[in-house]
Amino acid sequence: MKLADILAESRASLAAGGVDDANLDARLLVEHFSGTTRTDAISRPEMPVSVEAVAGIRAAVARRVVGEPVHRIIGFREFYGLRLFLSAETLEPRPDTEILVDAALARLRSLAPAEGGLRILDLGTGTGAVALSLLSEMPEARAVGTDISADALATATRNALENRVSERFEAVFSDWFEKIFGTFHAIVSNPPYIRSEELETLQREVRNHDPQAALDGGADGLDAYRSIAQGSKEHLEEDGFVAVEIGHTQQAEVIDVFAAHGLRFVESRQDFGGRDRVLVFVLEENPAV
Repeated sequence: MKLADILAESRASLAAGGVDDANLDARLLVEHFSGTTRTDAISRPEMPVSVEAVAGIRAAVARRVVGEPVHRIIGFREFYGLRLFLSAETLEPRPDTEILVDAALARLRSLAPAEGGLRILDLGTGTGAVALSLLSEMPEARAVGTDISADALATATRNALENRVSERFEAVFSDWFEKIFGTFHAIVSNPPYIRSEELETLQREVRNHDPQAALDGGADGLDAYRSIAQGSKEHLEEDGFVAVEIGHTQQAEVIDVFAAHGLRFVESRQDFGGRDRVLVFVLEENPAV
């Protein structure tokens, strides 16, 4: 079968199945399972695709039509310039979470000249997306990533190795701060923040394929923030900061949670849709603004 033909067939099948971005998903699936590139599709549309590759592409398209996300089918996702492998118990990193990396990176860079070696704690690390992105940009930093999923920690460890930062990354099985000792210049987290009652309203790609433990923030969506705020003061360097991703309606509530534990709100960042997405806090006695 020709490359152009299997691409056209895949686009048509995905579109007929109601997939929103059928063109992009078809291209990603065909490229992955055929070992071709976008350049091949443009310059060599007549190139033959093996019977085995066609079968793999069709099976992948069928999985996508019933709601499995394309990046879970191919097994990885690009995030902040890194290739991150996914697993059953890891949240699929979203582009909006890159805003959290941006916010943390800006503050870490301002600390670097004075502090030298920087220590980062990533709570609920999942794939390691946030911690590993920071390490890739900050060669003087080291990071600890925590999770309550052994599967997630194994995936984060693999991603650290694949992205050549494994010597500066430690995966720790810990329920938030339970097994954490010492202090850090940055405490970062993309925690579960969906209200329990809202889980069934999520898109099927999220509802059926992202791990519930990485989504469910409790009755009011704030359970994780309470745990993070409660433990941060003990584990934060005097001039350090806490940066967290939030649901776009939660800013005022999350600020109140952290204020109750002696952490002062200093910065908010919006996502690519213009919605509140990241909050940054420092210790009350920290003069940072």
